[in-house]
Amino acid sequence: MTLTADSTPPLPANDRPDAPAHGGTVDYVVEQLRDGMLQGRFAPGQRLVEADLTRELRVSRGPLREAFRRLSAEGLIEIVPHRGALVRRLTQREMTELFQIRSSLEALAARLAAAGVADPEVRARFEADIAPIWNDGPRMASLDYIDENHRFHDAIVAASGNAQLLRLTRQLRLPVLMYQLIGSLKAENIAASLAEHRAIARAILAGDGAAAERCVTAHLRRAVGIAEAMPERVFGR
Repeated sequence: MTLTADSTPPLPANDRPDAPAHGGTVDYVVEQLRDGMLQGRFAPGQRLVEADLTRELRVSRGPLREAFRRLSAEGLIEIVPHRGALVRRLTQREMTELFQIRSSLEALAARLAAAGVADPEVRARFEADIAPIWNDGPRMASLDYIDENHRFHDAIVAASGNAQLLRLTRQLRLPVLMYQLIGSLKAENIAASLAEHRAIARAILAGDGAAAERCVTAHLRRAVGIAEAMPERVFGR
């Protein structure tokens, strides 16, 4: 099947979710659409076709449209008159502002995590969650790298023990953010990011909250610089 900006690719047969009981729920549809954005099935700027999605998710138009409204309120999609729902493409300013906010929140999370890993259970879970960063294999600009990156940052916030931080940082780490950037990332960007992840992890595991905070701040400041240097075609207007 050839994809266009106005087509929604079908799920592979083995990956199609079972429809929820009682004809579907809004929460179910929201979750499926979010996952599709994270996995790259729905790209920034792509139109979400109601007919395709109701068939693939086996739900009616009512829950689907309510899911669109929720995701629009969260900033993940936009509803355009006469076009319908589109996966949102962030502007350069929006992307920079999101990274700036994340920098403050995740620096706090890293400092708290450095204290949190004094608990053996928290430490063991953190070490297990971040294990992929110690793999020396090459990283490609791919969905696998996006997933590893998200898991690493989630592990830091989880180790902080602050549930509200986890909620806020996940909202700010929009799936479309990384997917929008991924095609323009260079190998050296990914290598530098991995080195920074390892430095952050070492500081947290050493219980050095100040160093962990500094490392996260520097890491996300560099991300802002990368976003600001991206070509205009990457961004919305």
